[in-house]
Amino acid sequence: MNKPETQEERLDYLLRKFKEDSVQYKDVEVEGGYEKKRMALRSLMNIRMPKRMAEDVMEVQDEFLKLEAKEKGIVTLRDIPTVREQYGSSHPCGDRISIWQGDITRLSVGAIVNAANSQMLGCFVPCHRCIDNAIHSAAGIDLRVECSRKMSRKRLEFGARYEEPTGQAMLTGGYNLPAEYVIHTVGPIVGYRLTEELRQDLRNCYENVLKCCVENKIRSVAFCCISTGEFHFPNDEAARIVVETVASVLDGQRNEIDRVIFNVFKDLDKKYYEELLCELP
Repeated sequence: MNKPETQEERLDYLLRKFKEDSVQYKDVEVEGGYEKKRMALRSLMNIRMPKRMAEDVMEVQDEFLKLEAKEKGIVTLRDIPTVREQYGSSHPCGDRISIWQGDITRLSVGAIVNAANSQMLGCFVPCHRCIDNAIHSAAGIDLRVECSRKMSRKRLEFGARYEEPTGQAMLTGGYNLPAEYVIHTVGPIVGYRLTEELRQDLRNCYENVLKCCVENKIRSVAFCCISTGEFHFPNDEAARIVVETVASVLDGQRNEIDRVIFNVFKDLDKKYYEELLCELP
């Protein structure tokens, strides 16, 4: 077959190849137009165990995802004002912090932060709405392969049952994301009540991600709202801890990190960060 030249042709080609690769869904029929086919491809990518495919398939996947990223609209640092520029904030770190509401997979920055689970392999639930799923889906299957390789090395060192502890930071490539890197961290899960230990776990997430940036000379990073979704950390308390923690780190890293972006999805989170950073009522 000739190399697919359009997004529709690439989608049909990838859907066929990923179906052929699957044991359980090899014969599944996908009815409907482009969007339903795209959801089916994402589902097959989500459930697939970590391993590469043939080079010609990987080449088409990369072309497809890179063009899809361009079609969504890539957002650069020049497109995102600091809180000092946008709100006139007098916060001491106002010239190095931004609040941006939107899809984190559109950001062309040094690194974006993924709220991962302790297995560190991405979300296997087809088309789940979590950020872990969104990031892996946009990056492509090589991201899961790299995560698996790093976790395999850790299991050799720490034992076969090793899971990533809460609050650590693991660096991987960004692959087909506009961001150069992804930093994966496991946030705290709030059960019956919020404890000081859980608060410290959240601080550790942000401190270790920023430490990872400094160690790897990553000068800009976009944080998602770690643990405030399905992990049930109260949004207002999380925002307070995050702003205090990041400001403290930035105060001690005057020349290593140029920009920290608080990427928010919900209007409520945007409001909390604006109140904390911009003296808004």
